[in-house]
Amino acid sequence: MLHHIKLIHASKSRKLVGKKIVLAISGSIAAVECVKLARELIRHGAEVHAVMTPNATKIIHPYAMEFATGNPVVTEITGFIEHVELAGEHENKADLILVCPATANTISKIANGIDDTPVTTVVTTAFSHTPIMIAPAMHSTMYDHPIIKENIEKLKKLGIEFIGPRFEEGKAKVASIDEIVYRVIKKLHPKPLKGKRVLVTAGATREYIDPIRFITNASSGKMGVAMAEEAELRGAEVTLIRTRSSVPSFVERQIEVDTVEEMMNAIESELSSKRYDVVVMAAAVSDFRVKEKSKVKIKSDRILTLELEPTPKIISRIKELQPEVFLVGFKAETGLNEEELISEARKQISRAGSDLVVANTLKAFGSDENEVILVGRDIHKRLPRMSKRELAERLWDEIEKLLSTRIEKKKAQ
Repeated sequence: MLHHIKLIHASKSRKLVGKKIVLAISGSIAAVECVKLARELIRHGAEVHAVMTPNATKIIHPYAMEFATGNPVVTEITGFIEHVELAGEHENKADLILVCPATANTISKIANGIDDTPVTTVVTTAFSHTPIMIAPAMHSTMYDHPIIKENIEKLKKLGIEFIGPRFEEGKAKVASIDEIVYRVIKKLHPKPLKGKRVLVTAGATREYIDPIRFITNASSGKMGVAMAEEAELRGAEVTLIRTRSSVPSFVERQIEVDTVEEMMNAIESELSSKRYDVVVMAAAVSDFRVKEKSKVKIKSDRILTLELEPTPKIISRIKELQPEVFLVGFKAETGLNEEELISEARKQISRAGSDLVVANTLKAFGSDENEVILVGRDIHKRLPRMSKRELAERLWDEIEKLLSTRIEKKKAQ
């Protein structure tokens, strides 16, 4: 591995370590994003090999992709049979073919088995035994062409997965690098939670004073989103109930809410209509709301006194609705030492029936890092300070162990 690649390899995560990805680039202007895309895949541990159509080389030079990947770039099929070397059925073949960006021309050629560029030849070689993902990029009028739509649907039925596009400025633009990387990891990640259904809440609720003013808190939703995305990457069927103020997420199924009442209604609807295996209550739910909300904007030329009342404790409803669900609560406090924080977490276990509580101080609100104590009925474990993404991985490792232990105990009974 070249020195400049070693410096960034797996610097963000190890989720793609050991995975070989062919980045197949066709002649769209979006090809200029491929240097960044290749580097991001490498930062998550992937080994990346670029394959380019002749038109792609007119937009971005092969040297740029050689630098970005640290590997020779395939711009023609020679006597070295590069398509078989990368995508043939052998032990050193690629784990994924990512066609990005994919033009209308390339999509149609793939759909009809035409192999007249290195990209289409590699895809055809991989078709029967290697996952293929396509990220389209073209003008929206081209994307709306009935034959293009037909070809996309044809490829989807044959098992090819499409990423995006984003519709902006009259164009079907290639998906964002973050979305592509998320979808690639989701495709290749081990699936220990396959068959499990997970509900996660994220973000800060709002309690309105009048139509435009509200009471809220400093939660960003980053921890809840990290928990939801990590569960989805591990194969779970995830529902993310996310507040309007929360950071965005790539989780496929999301429900947006605003107030405690809206969140309570969404949770009750979900838990009443289907069985969940795990519920993660990571949202920072308001403890108080205005007793009498004004229907019109309150004038600012006066002193205002607000009477607040407690909001319902959503976490207390979870086990009432589904007694067998594995419940993960979050407990944030200020001014407590470790022993007192553990004690508060145990009170939540007694009151709400939580199976695991993630206890922390409010220093983590809005931050990308967190330092927590995991508290169960009989255990507590302090974790070192780490990013919320790393913490989500550690928490799901712990949840998986506890779920396995629970299943083993049931079998033994």
